[in-house]
Amino acid sequence: MDIKELSTIYNVRYLTENDVAEIFELCKGNPQFYEHCPPFVTEDSIRSDMKALPPKKTYDDKHYFGFYEGNTLVAVMDLIEKYPNEHTSFVGFFMVNKAYQGKGVGSGIVQEVFNEIGKYYTHIRLGYIATNPQAKAFWHKNGFENTGLTSKQELYTVTIAEKIL
Repeated sequence: MDIKELSTIYNVRYLTENDVAEIFELCKGNPQFYEHCPPFVTEDSIRSDMKALPPKKTYDDKHYFGFYEGNTLVAVMDLIEKYPNEHTSFVGFFMVNKAYQGKGVGSGIVQEVFNEIGKYYTHIRLGYIATNPQAKAFWHKNGFENTGLTSKQELYTVTIAEKIL
């Protein structure tokens, strides 16, 4: 998968250790997310997320990238290919810069990403925090349906949702 093909509007590139401070600024602008998904973001937690992998996956399957408008980081996405099966990609994280929210930017980005991913996979899956009504509304508006699966974490419960591409 060529991540540059994921958007016709934004420049898409892999994010690295050099981008952690910029990712942190984007994330800390979204405190409502962390009310439902504690603890609050830190630069160290971003570094951990950049390396986090589901069981039996490798870094060849993981894509942690940003969408840029000029020099502005508009959104961050973590995508795992072939998870939980060969026909599915998994969105591990997606967050939009607060300045771009409420304008259709997030929906536009995910629609473009999913159109491109649909060339390779039949399903896209993700998890959202069960107590977060904004996340639930966003993902359902973008065509996701709950699978009936949940994942209990120490501080919250994740609802698993999926979309057929």
